[in-house]
Amino acid sequence: METITHILARELNQSEQHVSNVVALLDEGNTIPFIARYRKELHGSMDDTALRALEERLQYLRNLEKRREEVKGAVDGQGKLTEALAAAIDAAATLAEVEDLYRPYKQKRRTRATAAREKGLEPLAALLFAQERDCPDPEEAAQAYIDPEKGVETTSDALQGASDIIAEDISDDAAIRKVLRELMLKRGQLTSRAAGEEDSVYRLYYDFTQSVPRLQGHQILAINRGEREGFLRAAVVTDREAALVLLRRAVVRPGSRAMAFVRAAAEDAYDRLLYPSLEREMRAHLTDEASEGAIHNFALNLRPLLMQPPVKGRVTMGLDPGYRMGCKVAVVDGTGKVLDTAVVYPTHGERQKKACIETLSALIRRHGVAHIAIGNGTASRETEQMTVELIRAVGGGVSYMIVSEAGASVYSASKLAAEEFPQYDVNLRSAVSIARRLQDPLAELVKIDPKAIGVGQYQHDMPPKRLDEALGSVVEDCVNSVGVDVNTASPSLLQRVAGLTAATAKNLVKYREENGPFTSRKQILKVPKLGPKAFEQCAGFLRVPESGAVLDNTAVHPESYAAAERLLELTRYSLADVSSGGLGDLDQRIRACGAEQLAAACGVGVPTLLDVAKELQKPGRDPRDELPPPVLRTDILEIKDLRPGMVLTGTVRNVIDFGVFVDIGVHQDGLVHISQITDKFLKHPSEAVAVGDVVKVAVLEVDEKKKRISLSMKQANM
Repeated sequence: METITHILARELNQSEQHVSNVVALLDEGNTIPFIARYRKELHGSMDDTALRALEERLQYLRNLEKRREEVKGAVDGQGKLTEALAAAIDAAATLAEVEDLYRPYKQKRRTRATAAREKGLEPLAALLFAQERDCPDPEEAAQAYIDPEKGVETTSDALQGASDIIAEDISDDAAIRKVLRELMLKRGQLTSRAAGEEDSVYRLYYDFTQSVPRLQGHQILAINRGEREGFLRAAVVTDREAALVLLRRAVVRPGSRAMAFVRAAAEDAYDRLLYPSLEREMRAHLTDEASEGAIHNFALNLRPLLMQPPVKGRVTMGLDPGYRMGCKVAVVDGTGKVLDTAVVYPTHGERQKKACIETLSALIRRHGVAHIAIGNGTASRETEQMTVELIRAVGGGVSYMIVSEAGASVYSASKLAAEEFPQYDVNLRSAVSIARRLQDPLAELVKIDPKAIGVGQYQHDMPPKRLDEALGSVVEDCVNSVGVDVNTASPSLLQRVAGLTAATAKNLVKYREENGPFTSRKQILKVPKLGPKAFEQCAGFLRVPESGAVLDNTAVHPESYAAAERLLELTRYSLADVSSGGLGDLDQRIRACGAEQLAAACGVGVPTLLDVAKELQKPGRDPRDELPPPVLRTDILEIKDLRPGMVLTGTVRNVIDFGVFVDIGVHQDGLVHISQITDKFLKHPSEAVAVGDVVKVAVLEVDEKKKRISLSMKQANM
């Protein structure tokens, strides 16, 4: 039997040694971000995505191994474990195969076959199912099993009981279930029909049939939801005759007088037991696959959303639009500290709109506001129109951006927001959050449950634990790839750093408040309950700008400080050159000396050496700064202004199975269908674009009444 390490290496196309090293690192309690960044030599520079796939598969294979042992133990406890069965269980590649093998030995609820066995009909069933050449006629064989005291009054009663036993045995046969399962996977069809006369959003599925191999994840999830809400009836159907041919081939032996009897029992097994069971199993399998696809898509969209380039260091005004309660306003400085708040009423008439512009103009001048972030919720369109007039009124110099406020209300009403802003009401907290989302999307969005950010499909239908794990991993990877300022980060941000927990993050902030800013990485070790292992995991991801040691403000891990200093010495540089940014030709000097020779002299591997060199050249660098900046606007475009053929610049807001939604500045996102993204064949739009991408699009069609905008990326780039 293959070892788990060998299976992982084969499946993930990695060397067995690298896989073995990763398994050992995980078992030692190391985090994925730490392994990905600081143990590259041990795993061959796998990225965090590959490492998480390995970790997930490792867990599955270990669970499979554990279940194999449990099943063998349970069967052995019944005295029925044979060498052949033990070998089959050991060879089972999936949990489903193990459960199929265990099925005949499971404790069952009372069935028709159970009752027949209690009546002593098992020998009759075995005799007929064997279908030997000298097997007597079933009617003749049944004569010997008539026993009125046991409830077997006639030969018909005996044969019915024998048939029930044979049907259950056939249904429990692992090989038969596997063959029929494969048939259903290849040739089955998912059908859905209307459950009544009522019209609904599910009308597309009122008469729907699609083969299982061609099903899309969003179709499965939509049908599931429609069925739960009572609008649809759905089933996986397959060719009954094709299934029966396979079944007869497996159990019926030609030439026996019991052949017709076994054939009838096999058909009963299929109709009454096998098909209903496999149909339920197939529905569950399709739902699991669709859920995994949706979770993967959600995670795929979440990563670029969190990694959107920040608009740093500028005073920002956040506007949380509203009708009845007015528009909530918050002005924050370049670090996100609240400078001022207000409530204005731009939608309550011209007089109030004029007063609103005067109030906001005064705030812009008083605080030097450079950017305005507008939430995209209720009254956003009117607020955007007012903002354009406001920018003209102050003479320009200010730009604005529509910001997704998904989850802002969840955050503003949370215990976390109350602790952060006890002096402000819920609505003003939301305005602060909107302003900060423009300044640093990652730092603000980590405060919100990822499910509430709204870049997925059917997230409320997903298995909550699995969704939380997947999205939590994305947030963790993003936070650690950017790094965190230990002296300004919130507890919400800090607890996402590798090695830190909610408790140690709070302890760190408390220590900072009581003792002042951290002045070195070593000082982090003084935080209560933050021990050496946690420090090893988190140190490289925490930046200390106030430190006198320049390396404390880089992603160079403290364990590599000596190697960094040795590298500088060998390439004739100093730490002072790092502080002044004077390492312009470090890469050339490394090439001239030879990376392998330098790595050996520094006592590290080549990947670590190159990472250290990259950090030395740009201390305190933010990988998000290398991405295209967000689109900031100064004027408004309305849907009525759009004409087919217009080419516009927009920002990708969501990527789903069938296309991409793009914000082109008209308050209504336009859809680029998957067929309009590129001339190349795409299995999924995520192969070409990601959330946050700035793209050129051409307008194809506009439906003002339905507020639908069809766009094309292909035509915009022709």
